[in-house]
Amino acid sequence: MTATAAEDWKHWSDRRAASVSAPHGQLALTGTHWLEPEPVEIPGLPGRWWADAEGVRVRAAAADGITVGGADGPVDGEVLLRPDTDPAADTATVGELLLVPIEREGELALRVFDPASPGRTGFAGISAYPYAPEWAVPAVYTPFEEEGQSVLVPNADGKDRPLAVTGTIEFTVAGEHRTLTVSRAGQRLTGVIADATSGIDTYRFRFITLPAPDGDGRTVLDFNRAYLPPCAFADHFICPFPPPGNRLDFAVEAGEKQVLSR
Repeated sequence: MTATAAEDWKHWSDRRAASVSAPHGQLALTGTHWLEPEPVEIPGLPGRWWADAEGVRVRAAAADGITVGGADGPVDGEVLLRPDTDPAADTATVGELLLVPIEREGELALRVFDPASPGRTGFAGISAYPYAPEWAVPAVYTPFEEEGQSVLVPNADGKDRPLAVTGTIEFTVAGEHRTLTVSRAGQRLTGVIADATSGIDTYRFRFITLPAPDGDGRTVLDFNRAYLPPCAFADHFICPFPPPGNRLDFAVEAGEKQVLSR
């Protein structure tokens, strides 16, 4: 183990803990409210909220204190909030609350992030295995011949949704040749995996991110940076479960394990 690799991993771990525990980080999520065309009240929020073809709409009075983006003043009337899938996505605030409109498979919802959430105030860190260089292994990425493929997988909220997949990575651990299905996100590769520790020593599944492959598809699969999905920090996140073939039959004793609470 080189000092640089271990130190880089420690910095990554520290950044992870700081990110999820930020005032509006993943631990602050207290609700994902799916919206219909009919205006409704959302518990704990002023105004009335609904969805249409353009995004999330809210009708409120200035006294309600809802502010959208960098607006000079609070909403007084009706306003459109574009969801996170829009290049010009909007957010809103009410006091310390952050309101984020999202779109998933054509359905719209409003997420509420509260810095005073029990998950955030009780957060005591993320447990992880000690850094082990042998868990960083060479891998080769092979894209699928056909683009735009997806596989239907269960999600943490109980619904099945398509998961976009772009190819596979091949690697060898303890002399055994393995393959995982992954997606390309920008230049990097991402995947959802489970292994023999899942649901026992670690959360029921984890995410992985790999550096951009070179011209020959070569990259590195570093299990030390296997990380917990958002739904490990708050129940209101939608997280895809591992696709078929991504449940490894050996124990990956590397990466993040569990969320710790006081």
